Amino acid sequence: MGSKVRSRLSLCGMKIGIVDYGLGNVGSVRAAFQRLGVRTVLTCAADELASADALVLPGVGAFPAAMEQIKSRGLDLVLHNLVKKDHKPLLGICLGMQILADSGEEYTECAGLGLIPGRVRKLEAQGRRKIPHVGWSGVSVLPAGESMFGRMALEDAYYFDHSYSFDAVPECRAATVSWDGDIVAAVAHGKVWGAQFHPEKSQNSGLRLLKAFCLSVDKEASK
Repeated sequence: MGSKVRSRLSLCGMKIGIVDYGLGNVGSVRAAFQRLGVRTVLTCAADELASADALVLPGVGAFPAAMEQIKSRGLDLVLHNLVKKDHKPLLGICLGMQILADSGEEYTECAGLGLIPGRVRKLEAQGRRKIPHVGWSGVSVLPAGESMFGRMALEDAYYFDHSYSFDAVPECRAATVSWDGDIVAAVAHGKVWGAQFHPEKSQNSGLRLLKAFCLSVDKEASK
């Protein structure tokens, strides 16, 4: 049996838990995984998230609103237990990536989930920079992002739409995007990945990244 067939079978047997806290393009995210043949469950129930092979934390909106919704559902404690104690893989997308940080400064000072060291700061308009940063861009991969972007094609580009940037500690920066200077495009810390862009809106480029995440989950499970 060829490697492509084995990969397809392992993805078909996988279940991704999409964290339901009221914010995010969950329909688009589920559709993207469906194209890969991966099952998803949209839930905020601790037992259902625990039974998933990996988690996805989507998000669209503001940092404080996201954290308020997560805390009101008790998901901050659930995610800490699943990620830090049970070592469950997690992928944060856009705002879902930002709230992985220690803190953010959107509207007000707000604590994040603290799963990746760093702080979310407002982008500054200067030179050619216009806020928000919107559009398609390629990225420069850093050592922490080799697993995340290892399947990347030279022409790959990703769709960005954000006004804040994750100032992660250097060792957790997985990729940067050029925007009249480099800003963080992705982060990685152990089994926790984050993408500032929207892979679910990034066509084949985004699917390659989601597949890389699933394959990394499958690789860990087979150890």
